[in-house]
Amino acid sequence: MRDLFGHAELPTTEGIKYTGSKLKLLPYIKGIVDELPEVHSVLSGFSGTTRVSQMFAQLGYDTASNDISVWSKTFANCYLMSKKKDSYYQQIIDHLNSLKGYEGWFSQNYGGRESEEKKPFQLKNTKKLDAIRDEIDKLDLNTVDKDVILTSLILALDKVDSTLGHYSSYLAKWSPRSYNDLHLELPHRFPITTKNKVIKGDVFDAIHCTYDFVYYDPPYGSNNEKMPPSRVRYAAYYHIWTTVILNDRPELFGKVKRRCDSRDTQSASIFEEFRKDESGHFIAMQSIKKLIEQTKAHYILLSYSSGGRATKQELIDIINENGTLKSMYEIDYKKNVMAGIY
Repeated sequence: MRDLFGHAELPTTEGIKYTGSKLKLLPYIKGIVDELPEVHSVLSGFSGTTRVSQMFAQLGYDTASNDISVWSKTFANCYLMSKKKDSYYQQIIDHLNSLKGYEGWFSQNYGGRESEEKKPFQLKNTKKLDAIRDEIDKLDLNTVDKDVILTSLILALDKVDSTLGHYSSYLAKWSPRSYNDLHLELPHRFPITTKNKVIKGDVFDAIHCTYDFVYYDPPYGSNNEKMPPSRVRYAAYYHIWTTVILNDRPELFGKVKRRCDSRDTQSASIFEEFRKDESGHFIAMQSIKKLIEQTKAHYILLSYSSGGRATKQELIDIINENGTLKSMYEIDYKKNVMAGIY
């Protein structure tokens, strides 16, 4: 590995505990794009918590951030689109922090007392969440401003949860951080100097436009045949974030009280699909092939985990069918394969 990648100077990015976090991949991604000529516009096709998009925008690229998750759109609006002064948002945050908590919907479903076990948050913090989330809806905020405040709320909740980082199961005993008090802080925003775009939708719709550089890190589900598919889908892992954003009080099911729209029978991203098609090929693998074929870009960077359905050779074959494989990097700590089409 070239020394450049391990020591790339990176802009500050923010995110939550996240199974698909690209925080440790940022130096590699930056090192690769830095060496490419004539790159002005970029797309992060599966933006997740938007760390890659945040980095691109701060590096001066016109950045498009796409994901199907509502919380990803919220983060993207906060970091890529909000232009008001910090003082405007700080005043709202100070007001929300001053609210007295009460037992509402979130407390009834996700809050637990110290004597209870296997709850994602302690009751004192869900009471505060109930008060803050209801108050946000009462404020006269446009979409982008509201998303800045909701990002602040999610970042704060992430610091007081009692989980391993996702919400398909909860810790048997309260985590040390769960005893802390929920407190909102101003997200680390940066001056917007580029032409950015936030897209919430199917990645195949996002690639109708042409970009100089596209980064893909598709969700890959699991290669464990015995694992129920929804258990490793992002809709199941982060169902609480969806509910915090929407505040829609959905119908719940199961011990961890997941949203019903994250059930095993509900459709999810085809990139997480564990089944094979009629010809015996994994649907997820065919989806990656289709994505590469339809992307309009000078350069594509693809990262993929060895825990997914695709093998390294299959990815290489797809790339060679659609372009020139210039470089590949294997990163041991996550067993990721990174490949670039030029």
